[in-house]
Amino acid sequence: MRGVVFRGNREIGIMAFDDPRPGAGEVVVRMKASGMCGSDLHYYRGNPSEMLKARGADSLAAHGVDPDAPVIAGHEPCGVIEEVGHGVDPRHFKPGDRVIVFHYEGCGYCDSCRGGWTQMCDDGPAAHGVMKHGGHADFIRVPASSLVHLPQDLSFAAGAAISCGTGTAFGALARLDLSARDTLAVFGLGPVGLSAVQLAAAMGVEVIGVDISAERVARAADFGAANAIDAGQQDAVAEIRKLTGGRGATCAAECAGGEIARAQAIRSTAPWGRIALVAMGGNLNVDGMKDLIAKQRTVIGSYTTSIMGMKQCARFIADHGVGVDALFTDRWSLDQADEAYRAFDRQSGGKGVIQF
Repeated sequence: MRGVVFRGNREIGIMAFDDPRPGAGEVVVRMKASGMCGSDLHYYRGNPSEMLKARGADSLAAHGVDPDAPVIAGHEPCGVIEEVGHGVDPRHFKPGDRVIVFHYEGCGYCDSCRGGWTQMCDDGPAAHGVMKHGGHADFIRVPASSLVHLPQDLSFAAGAAISCGTGTAFGALARLDLSARDTLAVFGLGPVGLSAVQLAAAMGVEVIGVDISAERVARAADFGAANAIDAGQQDAVAEIRKLTGGRGATCAAECAGGEIARAQAIRSTAPWGRIALVAMGGNLNVDGMKDLIAKQRTVIGSYTTSIMGMKQCARFIADHGVGVDALFTDRWSLDQADEAYRAFDRQSGGKGVIQF
């Protein structure tokens, strides 16, 4: 089979790999869609081998990972089961089933793994596309326990989005315990932020979108934002207060990354505000007394979602007709992977997906 490999320093290779065969408790999935996520760019731009070695020899050994061996990229896989291994109950998963892949593997025994939060495994998780072969290939081999059925009325591309970016947004909204009584400010209108806008709007929440890109701000209304603010031209905190009668939003989701956006997300909320920090990278630099304690605000760290959260996200999107496919501005074939990542690296468009 073919697989896309990040060689480092913005170089990509399409290599030949043996077709995978499932072991006990495993399945092989024929890929139909593999999403491109912003976190992929760290490995595309950097040195994947050195980045793996930085995780520590014990962590790599626990998962049988050779940091110098090529790893197939892509951690947003969705497809159709091709073959199942011994011990996989056909009442749950069988060839032909449409499935989303939860892209982490763990020990399977610690409390985090048993609770569906494999990315928090006590022994350290192994993410597909980083330590384990990912979805930018014709096939992927994964534990059957990492699968969720893709509802029939959702596309494979939608399933790929749910497997990471859109699932991450859903997880953050769940942590915020949103209801239709809330007003939500979403900072950062990339794929995760726009997913948060879409999902919150479908929950009946009034959403205010914030970004420094005029193009992204212009798209926010199409995804359900009641208002959108260009933070490159306006004071986002002041504008949110104007839109909320001087009170501030009841909740905020920070999906941009960086100290400025995180501080603004906190300061844009009313007393008792709830803030989810979602984006990777960037420190939190606020006045502990003035911005947090005196306002009785709650700051939550939200790291992707659980496998049950991914399942609930897929079901919510199907039941409410959320147009997740609109996130994708670029669709590519596997043979176009180099062109796809060169375009993605400019970060001037929306979300990309490799389709099979």
